Amino acid sequence: MLWTRWLVLLLCWWGAVNATTTAENGQYELAKQGESRADPHRQRSPPPVEPLDFGFVPAAVYDTHAYYEPGAIGILFHMVHAFLYAVQPNSFPKDLIVKVIQQNMGGIKFHEWRKPDNVVLLLEGAYYELGFLVCATIGVLFVVLVPLVGMCFCVCRCCENCGGEMHQRQRKNTDCRRGFFTATLIATTIFIILGVLVAYAANHNMSSHIKNTRRFINTNIRDLKTFANNTPAQIEYMTAQYTTAKNKVLSELDNIGPLLGGRIHSQLEKEVVPSLDTALRMAGVKVENAIKAMREAKEALESVSSSLQVLQEGTDQLKDSLSTERASLSNTLSDPACTNGAVSPSCNVIRSSLFQLGINADFSKLPDVDYALENVNTVLKTDLSNIIQKGYSSFNDTPRLVKEQTKNIVAGVKGMLDKIGNEINGFTKMFPVEASLANFTIFLNQGQKNIESYYAQIDQLDFYRWIGCVAVLCTVVLILSFNILGLLCGTCGYDKQATPTTRGCLSNTGGNLLMAGVGFSFIFAWVLMAIVTALFLIGGNVEKLLCEPLASRQLFQIIDTPFLVHPAKKNFLPGMLFQNPNIDLTLGSMYRECYDNNGLYHALQLETMFNINSFLNRTVYNKDLAKVFDSVEVDLQDISLLEQAGRDNLINFANTGIGIIDYEAYLAEVNKGITLVDLLTFAVDLEGQADQLPRGALENALKGHASSIRQIHRELVVPMEQAMSTLNQSIKLLQKTSSDLPVKVTNILSALDASEYLISNNASHVVKQETKNYVQSLVGYFKQYTNWVHDSLIAEVAQCKPISNIVDSMEIVACSFIADSVNTFWLGLGLSSILLLPSIIISIKLAKYYRRMDTEDVFEESYSSSPYSDTLFRFPRASAPSICVDC
Repeated sequence: MLWTRWLVLLLCWWGAVNATTTAENGQYELAKQGESRADPHRQRSPPPVEPLDFGFVPAAVYDTHAYYEPGAIGILFHMVHAFLYAVQPNSFPKDLIVKVIQQNMGGIKFHEWRKPDNVVLLLEGAYYELGFLVCATIGVLFVVLVPLVGMCFCVCRCCENCGGEMHQRQRKNTDCRRGFFTATLIATTIFIILGVLVAYAANHNMSSHIKNTRRFINTNIRDLKTFANNTPAQIEYMTAQYTTAKNKVLSELDNIGPLLGGRIHSQLEKEVVPSLDTALRMAGVKVENAIKAMREAKEALESVSSSLQVLQEGTDQLKDSLSTERASLSNTLSDPACTNGAVSPSCNVIRSSLFQLGINADFSKLPDVDYALENVNTVLKTDLSNIIQKGYSSFNDTPRLVKEQTKNIVAGVKGMLDKIGNEINGFTKMFPVEASLANFTIFLNQGQKNIESYYAQIDQLDFYRWIGCVAVLCTVVLILSFNILGLLCGTCGYDKQATPTTRGCLSNTGGNLLMAGVGFSFIFAWVLMAIVTALFLIGGNVEKLLCEPLASRQLFQIIDTPFLVHPAKKNFLPGMLFQNPNIDLTLGSMYRECYDNNGLYHALQLETMFNINSFLNRTVYNKDLAKVFDSVEVDLQDISLLEQAGRDNLINFANTGIGIIDYEAYLAEVNKGITLVDLLTFAVDLEGQADQLPRGALENALKGHASSIRQIHRELVVPMEQAMSTLNQSIKLLQKTSSDLPVKVTNILSALDASEYLISNNASHVVKQETKNYVQSLVGYFKQYTNWVHDSLIAEVAQCKPISNIVDSMEIVACSFIADSVNTFWLGLGLSSILLLPSIIISIKLAKYYRRMDTEDVFEESYSSSPYSDTLFRFPRASAPSICVDC
């Protein structure tokens, strides 16, 4: 068992290195989740951990296929199993065997079997073996009675009794009886032949499969070598995969700024930006809109200034032009032609409307906006947008700030990870794994050579066994030969016309051959039955007490019974391997795990022997590493969303003087018309009055004045109206902007102050929370590695399929190759042996019809004329046989 212990030690230390249990990590997570946040400090779930690809542990390919399909002979095996079930239908006596073993721990003592408990056990065993005992009794009776009956039969025939008298009585059904005996003997012979063939097939099957046993031995040893050679590579691969988790953690640490800082910024942004937007919306304007308002105010002021200048200059020109045109029109109306009685009313109407040619809106009295415009230009010289961007950039620069402040911590963590990797590699080198496995391989090679050295002896013994079985079958074949030859000779030489005393030599030889077969049957039948009985008891009990419970794994239940193998050891397997019999490790559970091709670590339950958690807590993720991560601190107190220059700029904008402009005066003048009358309407009316006058100079002069008035409207009034419209829009925009400008600016500054306060007061909690989530993501990579190691140790590393293959191979060889073949052999031989009894009786009966008799029945004829004279008056008499010259 040295190699077994080496394997156990190998898997044990590797399990201590790489198996995973994450109890402390689980406690760490619970501690992280212990703080529940209400309202602004709501608990956030950590981001999902990216799955790592550790690849696949190099799998061992085993050659042994512990499966046997008997083929056509399987039908015979099923027949044997059915017969044995009929003989022994009882279930496997597990409890009985356990009691027998427990009561005979110190050895079998025959004088103690008289005790009541032992008597009860003996009776229970006899009841279980009742079917075998009955069959064995029949076999023993056969063995005892057949030679006795044969001896008596021989003596009886020598005294010319028991059919020994060479005289055959004549009967009318002689042919029918002979035919019946012939057919029955033929059928019996056929069944005996079938029994011989079955026995021979079983004999040959055993020999051929015993040679195939070498294949099982070679493949199982080769699988054990594969197991030994592949395990170090699997261990090395699992150790190397720590680098995968380590590199991922290092990558996360190298990107701590975008990762941790980005998470902090993102979480702060989720609370700060909505709060800031809400506050600014309540203020009615955002900072960006304030900048836009400044620019729009400047444009409006410039528009007001330029429009006012245009209107003031246009007013003066329009006033002069209208005065000149009014004087000229008045002079025209002073023409003597206007005194004509028909013309005079029209001239008077025109004269009475001359006062309408005057200015209505006076823009010269409106104050200018140069002071407010100058102040706005001064405010706009400061780039408020750039100041705000700088403020937000300081907030958006959180990842860089985090990276700078955690530079020393990241370096320390990297050093600790390198130290952990060195500890794992150093721990794996503490055990002489390769040397141990090399010794195990040498042990296997030597064991294989020792086994192969017995191949010649096994072949020789199997040859002797095969010869012995063939010799046994040849005795049956010898009897069959006499029967078959006797049937052939008797049937072919039989002459219906010949009397019993005149039968031919061929027929007589057939009868003698049948009697020879009878003699050999008496000689060998009891020997054959003795062999059958012995093989039946051995092979049948092996099948019922070993093969069937081994196939159903009930045999493991007996072996795994507590305190059965050793009265002081609860479980013998862990007591033998680990000197700790209290471990709940059984042979059946180990076989099941190995049958499923799981790892030897899981099959032997090595986790109960070694505290894997302590090693993992000291190496993969220890308290020192947790303290380093917990010491991460990020200071965001200096974040400012708006510098002082930007604040002063907003305040100056509120105090530019836009609010003190006399908007009512502007709107009052803008709402007036430029002239007292619409000049185009006046010109149209003037032309209408001119058309009522007689054609002449006066008419032409008045139409010329109408044309001049249109020109004044086109050149002076229209531009002034456009300037008035622009002035109206600009004044209204300035009035709207200036209505609550100081309040809005104050609200903007208050919202920015509140947001900065929110950042400075909430940053510590967000930093702590996101640092915990970040640490959990790093720990998650180690957990993935340890979980992968644990799963690999259970299912992929040191897969112990060769162990279950050895058990299955032994079952196939012992039960399928040997036990089934032996049981099939005695079934065929027993069938033939039993059928020898009817063969003896039938052969004796049939030989009477083929052998030449010494005397025969002679009938004397009666000359009576009675119709019944043929039967009533014939009397047999003995007659000596005639001399046969040919014989």
